[in-house]
Amino acid sequence: MHHADSYVSNWPRVGLGTLVAGMADLVFAVGFWWLSHDVPPMRILQSIAAGWYGEASFAGGVQTAGVGALSHFAIIFLFIAAYRQMAMQVAVLRRRPVAMGMAYGLFLYLLMNFVVLPLSAAGMASFRHVGWVAASIAMHAIIGVLCARYALAPRAPGDAGLAPGPARPPM
Repeated sequence: MHHADSYVSNWPRVGLGTLVAGMADLVFAVGFWWLSHDVPPMRILQSIAAGWYGEASFAGGVQTAGVGALSHFAIIFLFIAAYRQMAMQVAVLRRRPVAMGMAYGLFLYLLMNFVVLPLSAAGMASFRHVGWVAASIAMHAIIGVLCARYALAPRAPGDAGLAPGPARPPM
């Protein structure tokens, strides 16, 4: 086992982080759009599936909503797994999970909005709704911290990955 391996989480913890971060992000998006624009939750999931189907996802009913949900959680899993793998090589990602997680989340926002979406069937994101853009950037920072916390092994027994705990030793 590589020495840095002891500082990254096991794969079941990555799976748990996928559920936690994925649900947090969905609750945020559904809550924002439902409360501010009366957009039903199924449409949020269909908007994720639009990456595969484009506008046709909104006519696909529960099936495309399911594809959106599955896609959403797969993406979150990849976000956490990528942080985990990078943290094995880059010590600062292990030593400063909150600061580096926030930076990672902002990187993810840029990646999703300026690379992934434009290359998908959904096309370029709209930045007309300033409230959504600001809230989404903030939520990506939180998602980044969750990715970092679940990518790293707990610091002490009972640590869910959110307690500050003592600093990790440098590698």
